[in-house]
Amino acid sequence: QVQFVESGGGSVQPGGSLRLSCAASGFTFSSLAMSWYRQAPGKERELVASITSDGTYRNYADSVKGRFSISRDNVKNTVYLQMNSLKPGDTAVYYCNGRYWSQYDYWGQGTQVTVSS
Repeated sequence: QVQFVESGGGSVQPGGSLRLSCAASGFTFSSLAMSWYRQAPGKERELVASITSDGTYRNYADSVKGRFSISRDNVKNTVYLQMNSLKPGDTAVYYCNGRYWSQYDYWGQGTQVTVSS
């Protein structure tokens, strides 16, 4: 059974920082392209950041460029999302996602991030 265990969510004030972690098991982690998605109440789920299986290439949503950074450690089987300069608009449930081309698609349970003063 494939499992993603997320941690690092919480509540912070605007301008603060959080680091989300997603630890994977049950699959060859180094073969997965990893992404972070988020979904706020009443809004569609959106892609926040993605990283290739070897960590060579990264992509970000325009709304988080320059503030968020995705990284991975294929020894620890973990993907991270460093979030700086957080804004109230970043408030959402954040989900870890792993894909192997079009054959497999796995999701974490989600973790709440709340940014408010």
